[in-house]
Amino acid sequence: MTVVSNEVTSTLDPLPTPPTTALPTAGRTAHRLAVLGDSTAVGLGDPLPDGGWRGVGPLVADALGVEPGGYVNHSFTGARMRCVRERQLPDALAHRPDAVLVLAGMNDTLRSDFSPVDVAADLDQIVTRLLAVGAVPVVVRFHDHGRVFRLPGPLHRALRARIEMLNTAIDSVVVGRGVPCLDLAGVPGAYDLDAWSVDRLHPSELGHRLLARGFTEMLRQRGFAVPAPVGLRLSGGAPVGTADHVGWLVVKGIPWLWRRGRDLMPYAAAIMLRSARESLATRLP
Repeated sequence: MTVVSNEVTSTLDPLPTPPTTALPTAGRTAHRLAVLGDSTAVGLGDPLPDGGWRGVGPLVADALGVEPGGYVNHSFTGARMRCVRERQLPDALAHRPDAVLVLAGMNDTLRSDFSPVDVAADLDQIVTRLLAVGAVPVVVRFHDHGRVFRLPGPLHRALRARIEMLNTAIDSVVVGRGVPCLDLAGVPGAYDLDAWSVDRLHPSELGHRLLARGFTEMLRQRGFAVPAPVGLRLSGGAPVGTADHVGWLVVKGIPWLWRRGRDLMPYAAAIMLRSARESLATRLP
């Protein structure tokens, strides 16, 4: 993989011919489902009354009619794409899943060592190895999260630019491997505040249901049966009140903004400097 002017061009290795069982037939049953990724994949934002998290994974498993014991979630908070490849993928392969949801990449954009080339290489290995065992992986491309989590202008522009590079890297793998991809910016209600939890970083229960509905539609298009489509009526989750909003802002929101701002600020400063130079150049005779 190489990057030229922030564009990722693909030099993917030929994909081994998957077994014939990898080709879904109409109404194919998903007996086993695996979820890989970061805190969104864990289910953060959709709390349960017992203190745990539900999220998109169980909603998709229920919609597909995954058999008891057939659902596994190897994701963990803070995971980057390389974490998925190195630490989560081996366990998923051992599960021999029919379908796999891969939700990762945003944490990469928030780090000073972000590399779209590395993200693309890691994602390519993930989907290639899943396809080789007959699984159907569904990946995501990302929305402009600065429209949800209100960042200062320079940080918003820096994050948006990185998300565009991330999506270019993801697109190169999606096109090269022919895997289904859920475009989060195109999910209905993606930018509605009701779809986001109190932290504005993770989907709310409604947001997770919207994600689950999008994932199941991707899998339906690949021939999987969806006997119990995901509903948008809220049920089974823990209520979230004003105190949760205030508590999160003080305990997590401001510290998160400070940490990520320090990491992104050098990049944001470079964007502002380049913009200023371009503006000055247009004014000069």
